[in-house]
Amino acid sequence: MIHPIGDDFIKRYRLKYNHEALERVREEIGERVYSRLKDLLEYRLTGEEFERSPMEVRMALAFSAGSDSTASLKILRWAGFDVVPITARLPQMTEREIEKATKEESVFVEIRGYADEMEGLMKKRAPICGRCHTMVMRAVERKALELGVKILASGDLLSSGLISIYHKGELVILNLPAFLALDKGEIIEIIGGRYEFNFGCPLWKLAARNNPAIKRYGIQRVLRETRARALRPEMAVKIIEDILSS
Repeated sequence: MIHPIGDDFIKRYRLKYNHEALERVREEIGERVYSRLKDLLEYRLTGEEFERSPMEVRMALAFSAGSDSTASLKILRWAGFDVVPITARLPQMTEREIEKATKEESVFVEIRGYADEMEGLMKKRAPICGRCHTMVMRAVERKALELGVKILASGDLLSSGLISIYHKGELVILNLPAFLALDKGEIIEIIGGRYEFNFGCPLWKLAARNNPAIKRYGIQRVLRETRARALRPEMAVKIIEDILSS
């Protein structure tokens, strides 16, 4: 499922720093979850096998049906966690994505005012991704609390260090790929080796056609992920080419 990182100095540094973040939420997540997540970190560092028997503690996952959240779901279930995927039903979602989320037994949430908010931003020729992410995560966080779940995972690749796992209100947020120092190549391997190197959802592409200037924010995102080694340079080139052709 996932592999030890070997002698990769940067990933080893990130994992050790992420261990400090895990210690900070130890009390909130409880000893069983703490021990299992610590074992996951140790497995990445040393390859030492660990107990992966099913755990009764439920964990939610912000599930978009994309590559990062799909890999996160597979890892968490492989590690023995009882995971409840939560999917925000967005107008731009494809039937394939909805079917995939349904197959994974996702709990769907609706976001009031989402379409109007996105339409307003696009009329202003403003970037939409930041606002979209905020609205989605707020809806997912509310649903996690309604379900009585205290730990919410995501497929974020970038949020390493003390924000790889952290306390937020009544929840603990776990950015799993960043927590395990995974890169996109590993993500692709976990989901089965198939991946289209493109950027953004259909709504973003529509916004980019209406206002090509926002493409630079997409390129900046790709460059951040490349500097953080979440993306390999050859992958970044393909994604930037897709942004420029959108």
